[in-house]
Amino acid sequence: MRAGWQCAGFLAGMALFSVNQIQGGEMAADSFYSLKTVTLAGQPADLTQYSGKVSLVVNVASQCGFTPQYAGLEKLHEELKGRGFTVLGFPSNDFGQQEPGTPEEISTFCKKNYGVTFPLFGKLVTKAGPEQSPIYSFLGKTGHLPAWNFGKYVIGKDGHVAGFFPSSVTPDSADLRTAIEDALGH
Repeated sequence: MRAGWQCAGFLAGMALFSVNQIQGGEMAADSFYSLKTVTLAGQPADLTQYSGKVSLVVNVASQCGFTPQYAGLEKLHEELKGRGFTVLGFPSNDFGQQEPGTPEEISTFCKKNYGVTFPLFGKLVTKAGPEQSPIYSFLGKTGHLPAWNFGKYVIGKDGHVAGFFPSSVTPDSADLRTAIEDALGH
């Protein structure tokens, strides 16, 4: 029995190591697109697939006063995806514990209420500290971290942050749209 527990402990440790490796990507990343994470469904996701595109990275939550921004984010995604643009949603429970759901609950909520088709990734920590996701550690190098849910980063085709917009800036904001258009080069 003891050997069985040791084996289970070893396998659990290896699984955590693998998930941390997938979520962690390269700690000294020089491009957002060099990072790795997991999808909301728990599958490995290499952000390299978005290299050469402009992305809008948003820390999302289902029970926030800003949650209706999902509709505008989806509209923006649909409108501009043919031009090399995508919205990337990263659920986080950091602010007011407004994203307590399971991955399945988050996915169902987003599809049912807002028709979300843009990619959603595994829940992560945005706040600075030992548990912070490498994704937000990279984004935080700009000197900006979200102060609440629905903080937005425009990521250029080269994987560098081209702009940061706080939660109060809506997806249809002229300033946000200008930053996205500038990054698209149009």
